[in-house]
Amino acid sequence: MDYNFHWRPVFRKLPELLEAGLLTLEVAVLSMLLGITIGLGLALLRMKGPTPLRQIATTWVEIARNTPALFQLFFFGFGLGAFGLHLSPYLIVLAGLTFNNAGYLAENFRGGFLAVPDTQVRAARSLGMTAIQTYVRIIIPQVLKIVYHPMTNQMVWAVLMSSLGMLVGFRELSGETQFFASKTYRIFEYFAVTAVIYYVIVKIILLASNLVARRLFRY
Repeated sequence: MDYNFHWRPVFRKLPELLEAGLLTLEVAVLSMLLGITIGLGLALLRMKGPTPLRQIATTWVEIARNTPALFQLFFFGFGLGAFGLHLSPYLIVLAGLTFNNAGYLAENFRGGFLAVPDTQVRAARSLGMTAIQTYVRIIIPQVLKIVYHPMTNQMVWAVLMSSLGMLVGFRELSGETQFFASKTYRIFEYFAVTAVIYYVIVKIILLASNLVARRLFRY
């Protein structure tokens, strides 16, 4: 084995890599917040919406779940460009992650809604609650508890999938790593350190998720 390891160039760029890691986490968190909001709406439309909106929601979910995430990213990066709509690399990744997250989370939410007995809806309505009050106060809190851990998995997936952003010019963690590695030819060293950073980010997410779960779901 003739390869000589040189770690010093990598460690000199460690602050930039960590800053890029924060950008990765930022876009993942934003895409999850948007994905949760849209996914909840898609789930409700698939169950209760009128036929045209139900078909739109179903199409969204089917495309998000049954096509490669890279294709979805390229659609927002290059497909929209064919129609004259050009997004920044940041918005391309945010839109791609949000679209994918919403599709997967919609199915999680739909399963959560189906797991809540209909008798609870009837009981709430018999107490004088409106439909909105019933969902906000009774149904949705239970659904969030049911889908909490799948949502954590989706958050981890969003962090890891953001690495595809380097293919559309987004300088998140993987994009920054590729940029520095191509300048110094220290491919293994840079990506080895980046893998450790990804590992630490995911472990922090899982630890925070467990702490929040213990706080929220004690009963």
